[in-house]
Amino acid sequence: MSELQIALLSIGVVAVAAVYAYGWWQQWRYRRKYGSIFKASHADALYEGSAATPVEKDIRPEPEEIAAESHAIALQEEPCALLNASSDFIIELQLSEPGPAAVLVGLWQRKFDFRKPVQVCGMTQATDRWERVIAESHTLYQRYRIALQLVDRSGAISAAKLADFRDLVMGVARHIDARTTVPDVEAAYHQAVQLDEFCASVDQMVGVNLVPSGDRLIRAIDISRAAGLHGMTLEADGAFHLLDAHGNSLFSLINQDTVPFQHHTLETFATAGITMLLDVPRVEDPTQRFDQMMRVANELARGLQLSVVDDHRMPLGDKGLDVSRAQIAGVEALMRNNGITPGSAHALRLFS
Repeated sequence: MSELQIALLSIGVVAVAAVYAYGWWQQWRYRRKYGSIFKASHADALYEGSAATPVEKDIRPEPEEIAAESHAIALQEEPCALLNASSDFIIELQLSEPGPAAVLVGLWQRKFDFRKPVQVCGMTQATDRWERVIAESHTLYQRYRIALQLVDRSGAISAAKLADFRDLVMGVARHIDARTTVPDVEAAYHQAVQLDEFCASVDQMVGVNLVPSGDRLIRAIDISRAAGLHGMTLEADGAFHLLDAHGNSLFSLINQDTVPFQHHTLETFATAGITMLLDVPRVEDPTQRFDQMMRVANELARGLQLSVVDDHRMPLGDKGLDVSRAQIAGVEALMRNNGITPGSAHALRLFS
């Protein structure tokens, strides 16, 4: 081996050693800064389990695998794309050094204390998109957005809860030396109250009743079979639902009394009447869905020998249907004019 070859080999060895040493030093700095956080005892159920080690493949991914991965990325990003200041109290954290989800340990432990959904989104140095973050994530994020939803069907967030949430996130930020962007609590509270008032004004459920004549009861098994012919399935809430491709309910069929339908009692249970319901803010094109629901209601009535009646047990004629359809159209127009599309992911969040 010539002197030149020996010299080049020596230079290569030194370069590799330098790269390894730099990587070790970076890891040492990272562990020194966040080591105490990783060693914390996590009693929260969100911390149960561990991420599996991926297995490397020597083959190119199939088109189906690429499509599945793209779908998974879209689902991961969707909650973050929905966040906006009109319906969420959003605090942004800028970390001095990238850190994993575990740096937010104080937040994860109290995430469910605010009676409203909390979303955590992160952005890495290598990407310009926000993605949903879970407590177990080991991805290193440079920025975090932590959002508390202002309104759902239980009402508006309280000013006290907003202030508590702000103080919690600010405490986490101080612990990890992160810069923050924080909205005004009082302004956010007034925004929540106004949004809640609007949502209450358009939150309508439209129903029609199907009842037998006299004292006859309707067997639950017959209801189940008839509903199944129209693509309706019995769900965990004890009602039959017609679901869209995303698993969202288009309209439902419930028992008129308080007893839910259950798979194991269908053969023995009977009821004096059933009701079909349309949750107006939660469905796309609610006027069209109302017409679809009425077609199914009339076909069920014929098949089960029932009458379609209103809440006063009076036959529901064309005039009554026109009134209901006009009311639904009014709600739909009002929601769209205020930037909330019925049945959209935004509407599903607010009316949950």
